[in-house]
Parts: sequence; C-alpha cells; structure tokens
Amino acid sequence: MSVILYRYDASPFSVKIDHVLLLKNVPHEKVNVASILPRPEITDLLGVTYRKIPLLAIGNDIYCDTSLIASALDRRFPTAQGYGTIFPNRKHGGDADTGLIKAFAKHWADNILFPLAPALLPWEKFPPAFIKDRSTLSGPINVEAIVASRGRALSLLATHLSLVEEQLADGREWLFDTELPSLADISVHFVYAWIKPFRGVESLFDPKTFPKSLEWLARLTTYLARLKLNQTPVPKITGKDAAARIVAASFEPYNVIGFDSREGARLGLNAGDEVSIAPDDTGKNFGTTGKLVSLNREEFVIEVKGSEGLVRCHFPRVMFTARRVASKSKL
Repeated sequence: MSVILYRYDASPFSVKIDHVLLLKNVPHEKVNVASILPRPEITDLLGVTYRKIPLLAIGNDIYCDTSLIASALDRRFPTAQGYGTIFPNRKHGGDADTGLIKAFAKHWADNILFPLAPALLPWEKFPPAFIKDRSTLSGPINVEAIVASRGRALSLLATHLSLVEEQLADGREWLFDTELPSLADISVHFVYAWIKPFRGVESLFDPKTFPKSLEWLARLTTYLARLKLNQTPVPKITGKDAAARIVAASFEPYNVIGFDSREGARLGLNAGDEVSIAPDDTGKNFGTTGKLVSLNREEFVIEVKGSEGLVRCHFPRVMFTARRVASKSKL
C-alpha cells in the first residue's frame, strides 16, 4: 500500500506530518509542491481543490488536514503490525489518553497556539505574489498591522509556553507522561521549533524562565534527529507519477467508515449527495466538490474526479463543513 505525501519544505504543518511519519515508521514517498498556487498536480490531476498543505494519500484515499492525516496513519498502520505509535502508553501504566491528545493537538496546538506564530515571519520582505496568495486564505493581508502585532504574538506565545512549563514541572519526560513522545509533543514542538530561528524571538527562549520547556524542546529535537538518521531517505516522485499511482491504487472499502444515517440526518445530508467541503477557518473559498460516499463522527469521504481519474478524498468533521451543491437544472 503506497503512501504519498504532498508537501513543501517551508510548510510547518508539513514538518509536523514528517514527524508523525517518523514516529509511526511508515515508508512513504513525497511530492514537493509550490508554496503558492497554482498546484496543478493536486487541483487538475486529482480534482482536489482544497488548498492547504500537506495532503497524504494512502492508496486511493487522500486525507486532508493534519488532524485527520495523523488519525488515519495511526488507524491504518497499527502497532500490532509492527509500526510505531503516536499514542504511546502512559509511563506508569495505562493506555494513552487518545481522545484528549487529539483534542489537545487540534484545538489548542493547531488552532490557538500556531496562529500566533506567523506574525513573526518577515512579512515586509515577502514578494507581492506571496502576499496575494496568502490573502486568498483569510482575506486581505495588512503587512503593517502584522508587524505591529508581533509584540502581542510574542507575549502570548510566552503565555502558552508557561503552560507547557507547568505541565513539565513534575519532571516528566513528555507532555502527557507517556513512555515515548506522542502526537501532543509533536503538535507543540513543531510550532516552537519553527519560530526558534526567527529574528527577534530570542527573549522567548530564555532558559531561566522556561528551563523545563527548553529541555523538552531540545530532547524531542534530538529524539527526532536520531530517528531520521535510521530512516531510509524519502524518495521524491513527480506529481504526474503520483497521481497515476493514486488513481490506479485500491481504496479502503466504504463500509470501514460507513455512513452514519443519524449524523447525516443532523446535517441534512444523504449518501450520494453532491457536496462541497471546505474548512471553517481559512481557505473557505477553496471547497472540494464530489459525491458523498461515507460519513461518520470523525470524517467525511467524497468521490472526486481529476484528469487522471477517480479518488476518494477524506476531510475531518471538526472545523470542516459539507454543503449540498444545488443540482443544475436541465433545459
């Protein structure tokens, strides 16, 4: 079963999934895409107009959003088959707090913590094409306002780091006191590790203020670097080759996800409906349209057709909305 990651190096969320794949020890290949649109290897060849990166294909199934990518990797490559885990057991006995870790990663790390970090980027040095591209995600970008907000962003990042410091105060090795690093560790680490080299953030990484947190950050960085040394280099493939293989691959049977009729009724959706699915936060104007084939409390699945053929595209239920597409009248 082939695993293909669509990513680009400067994408912090791509790095997050790189690390999930490292912990899981799942062999995969990668397609390097542009940091700005267009991305014809995704939109044209696969028919997926969701514009955020990364995307991950497992066979013919394409997963969107890092929360669902992480969940799908853990489910489809279980530890019982020799793969690693992003939900290790607690160090002193007991299973991992899987649901709590997922909620922590999505609702705090991804949606509260990470949005503070981009303000620290050198927006005043970016070319107009980049500013224009990012404006399509969340509305017109005011560079002067972003620059003016950096002090507040840095202050809030310190406030959140103090929570990490409090969590680590008892001397635990990992955030949820697990035997190995979990998705929780990966989801906080990628934010602070990303901004650490930025100019003007030195005061945030003060070892006298956050000794436990900085030790944890360095510990996980070293842990991941060691894993990477033992990893076979990830092969690169072209978008054309990737699309051909994805379209030709088998897909997970629909009954694995199923169709929860109760949830469908709550949403006013039926199997077979033509729907458009888009994020609730940024990128609302980049919905992906297809036939709804599966629905449960965690994800939507739609059939989408690009120039290479049919794929199954998966979206999370949390912070994504599916809207029925009005059928075109026949004249």
